[in-house]
Amino acid sequence: MDAEELIARYERYVNPGLARALRFMGLNAIEKTGHGAIVVTEDGEEYLDCAGGYGVFVQGYQNPQIVAKAHAQLDELAMSSRILLNRPMVDLAEELARITPGDLQYSFFCNSGTEAVEAALKFARIQTGRTRIIATYGAFHGKTMGSLSASGRDTYRIPFEPLVPDIIHVPYGDAEAIVGIIDNNTAAVIVEPIQGEGGVIVPPDDYLPRIREMCDQTGALLIADEVQTGIGRTGRMFAVEHAGIVPDYLCLAKALGGGIIPIGAVVGRPSAWTFFDSSPLIHTSTFGGNPLACAIAKEALRVTIEEELPQRAATLGSHFLSQLQGLQKRYPQVITDVRGRGLMIGIEVPNAGVGGALISELFQRHILAVYTLNNEKVIRMIPPLVITRQQLDQVIEALGESLDTVQNILEDLLED
Repeated sequence: MDAEELIARYERYVNPGLARALRFMGLNAIEKTGHGAIVVTEDGEEYLDCAGGYGVFVQGYQNPQIVAKAHAQLDELAMSSRILLNRPMVDLAEELARITPGDLQYSFFCNSGTEAVEAALKFARIQTGRTRIIATYGAFHGKTMGSLSASGRDTYRIPFEPLVPDIIHVPYGDAEAIVGIIDNNTAAVIVEPIQGEGGVIVPPDDYLPRIREMCDQTGALLIADEVQTGIGRTGRMFAVEHAGIVPDYLCLAKALGGGIIPIGAVVGRPSAWTFFDSSPLIHTSTFGGNPLACAIAKEALRVTIEEELPQRAATLGSHFLSQLQGLQKRYPQVITDVRGRGLMIGIEVPNAGVGGALISELFQRHILAVYTLNNEKVIRMIPPLVITRQQLDQVIEALGESLDTVQNILEDLLED
């Protein structure tokens, strides 16, 4: 079956609008397998992935140790009876308690990032007995009803209004915007340590510490959404470590699944977990914490730590960012800014049209990239952390060629 036939079936059975977008951008390769930072198509073509499944493939595609752990667990038990004790779930919870900052101790497991955020929002409200949630413009926390209500882009929000009430949005990166809003009715402040879909926005160094301070003063809880930044992406195991703060709830997903299975988690402090004492079934998930996902996640954490992937992200990210900044100086008409931390980097261009053209040119050179959902002017670079320096240099070379083409197009348009 060729790619055009598959796109036609997307159009008929899956998502007509998405099919038209794929056709328009020329994204007509069919993925089949992968290894490391490489995706391999049905035709045997290899693509270097800088989109990273939106942050899923920290440990790379088909990491052999993680795949082996999955096979071993499948031979025993994949799903839980939900009645008897579940060893892989407790093993994973114990490991998360060991590696997360401060006194984060208890874990609730689910199946995705948006479910983790939904759980954290509910936990904050029942724990505090309050209703108000403070979130940020440009935030992306998921697309189920509660997490969408906390997200900050009208394109996704307005069609589903009325949303969950008593959620207030403030500018991201400005802690003082919360002053006067946070009070004794505030259940929680939810924030990304680095805003991902908002365009890879790195806040000031004092941003998270100041929010932590205000939460402590008012009795509000701090929810850190690390669905995209967690598990080594920014050069530390968890991005809150850069700020030296401990949230009350830490939301994880994406890379926690080792690139082969969905899993989400909320890790909480004992002081924010007491509501479970009187009502242990107040929030549950049929598939959350299943033995297969938990065994894989624990192995994914082991691989991340033993292969020193956070340190790798810091070192390679510094090199990559400097190379990208060099391209910005050479192509100022096309690249207006480059920013990020670790191997979470955003390349900002003048508008979404330029971004689409650049992504398409990169695809023609077998590099996969994608824009951020809440800011289509920003192309994200979040490759697997197992990517090599040589491969990153290959990306820089392809990006330089692509920028040449896009800049020529822009110059022709200006002349016309």
